[in-house]
Amino acid sequence: MAFGILTKNKQNILYGVSLALLLLLLKWLEWRFIIIDHAFEIYAGSIAVIFTALGIWLAIKLITPKVKTVIIEKQVFANTDFVLNQDELNRLRLSTRELEVLQLIADGLSNQQIAERLFVSLNTIKTHTSNLFLKMEVERRTQAIEMAKRLGLIP
Repeated sequence: MAFGILTKNKQNILYGVSLALLLLLLKWLEWRFIIIDHAFEIYAGSIAVIFTALGIWLAIKLITPKVKTVIIEKQVFANTDFVLNQDELNRLRLSTRELEVLQLIADGLSNQQIAERLFVSLNTIKTHTSNLFLKMEVERRTQAIEMAKRLGLIP
């Protein structure tokens, strides 16, 4: 049965196969002439694409920050039964308000937050902080906290 269909349509099948081969030949010739006629443009375009990709990759590599994590270990003394060192408090001549500001600094509050908590102006807190630094002979908040803990002024 299949053989009968092939013999009946032999001419149509040969015609279709020959058209397919001719079409394939024409496409191959068209492709060949496009490549030959536009060889420089294709070459320049491919070089441009390669350098663009290289530039994007390099920009990404240079822009992304190299994050380095530094871990600093420091000994922390945990004093559960804190007793205020009255001798050091008298020696430094700290007022109760200055001691209160020192404790709030140690709690991590900013000057503005301390001012809001104590219901005073920001300039007053700056004055207390400056007096604390002078009396304790330190330059930074962290130094003041460390010295106050060492002297037994704050827990």
